[in-house]
Amino acid sequence: MGGRLEGKVALVTGGAAGIGEGTVRRFVAEGARCMVVDLDEERGRTLADDLGSAAAFARADVTVEEDVASAVDRTVAELGRLDCMFNNAGILGAVGPIVGTSVEAWDTTLAVLLRSVFLGIKHAARVMIPQGSGTILSTASTAGVRAGLGPHAYTAAKHGVVGLTGSVAPELGRHGIRVNCIAPGGTVTAMTAYAAAGDPTATDAAYARIGSRSPLGRPGHVDDIAAAALFLASDDAAYVSGACLVVDAASEVHGAMVSRWFEADSELVGPFGSPPAPAGAG
Repeated sequence: MGGRLEGKVALVTGGAAGIGEGTVRRFVAEGARCMVVDLDEERGRTLADDLGSAAAFARADVTVEEDVASAVDRTVAELGRLDCMFNNAGILGAVGPIVGTSVEAWDTTLAVLLRSVFLGIKHAARVMIPQGSGTILSTASTAGVRAGLGPHAYTAAKHGVVGLTGSVAPELGRHGIRVNCIAPGGTVTAMTAYAAAGDPTATDAAYARIGSRSPLGRPGHVDDIAAAALFLASDDAAYVSGACLVVDAASEVHGAMVSRWFEADSELVGPFGSPPAPAGAG
């Protein structure tokens, strides 16, 4: 029995590590062939070699249009077609107060996190429209759904990913192409380890910090996001387009907003619409 992506071809940017690597491995396990796209040539080639004929590697800077176009064209040339584009490459980017953020740091962050998604969608659509089918995924963030969960530039870029996904989906839907994004919450990766402990290798610290805030008692794992990507890339999501799938165990987008109500002492509050009755009223 074939996997859920049997015979499909996917391109995954930022595919050499973290969520990207986990997704490549899951896609291959489900029958897909993958083009691993990354700046880290050593890790990318090692992953492709480990997966054998099911994977290939292309070095690319996702902020450069020529690199993205070349990666897409190489995928079609070497693997035969492109069924799924996963715009996943990312950085934390500019951090700190807005008055101290340089234009250069802001522009670099937006280039990696948002321009890359635009370029990935553009060039995936270029080859998917003639074939009349395809799926385009992008990694957003809970910080792209609710403010206050990430640095300023990161938050702005991820809101842009969510907005662009919703904007492009109706246009490309006419060509049989579905466009969705995934908003991971606290997921243990090198980036969240750096955010938690200032050290990208401190995954234990990230695990403890994120897990302590999760209603499910554990942090998100790379495999959780890969499973979401698999669903959206597969025919199981055949009628899903323009969506942002939040994967955060209700810990950030919803949980942070409602917890103050269910953690409070039980009482009945209100109504507030009528003035108090005058003294002596029956």
